[in-house]
Amino acid sequence: MEFCVEDSTDVQVLIEDHRIVFSCKNPDGVEFYNEIEFYAKVNCKDSQDKRSGRSITCFVRKWKEKVAWPRLTKEDIKPVWLSVDFDNWRDWEGEEEVELAQVEHYAELLKKVSTKGPPPAMDDLDDDSDSADATSN
Repeated sequence: MEFCVEDSTDVQVLIEDHRIVFSCKNPDGVEFYNEIEFYAKVNCKDSQDKRSGRSITCFVRKWKEKVAWPRLTKEDIKPVWLSVDFDNWRDWEGEEEVELAQVEHYAELLKKVSTKGPPPAMDDLDDDSDSADATSN
């Protein structure tokens, strides 16, 4: 999640198992406060926030990974100020099929490499050719 508040001060981010509480002030002294109840439990110990001059980004890890949520919030109504960042969108459907195809492709490559047989014999090289070249120069 990203809270876009340029040059924020007094930033406080509290990530708990079922909610996030965010507050700060902008350069004009206007206070911002948001409390979001998550759809499901998150791992608050493995979540963190990062501040920059333009925003505060919160990285929140779900308790059950690889389980899609139908929405971020517990309530079925989406707040007006909340929007999806499609640059970071992750589509869970079909992901297992893609991973399985990658594993199968890798296994196929390994099979091709391992079934090439023994290395070619080097007995057809003439040892005298190297010494003949060296003496003719």
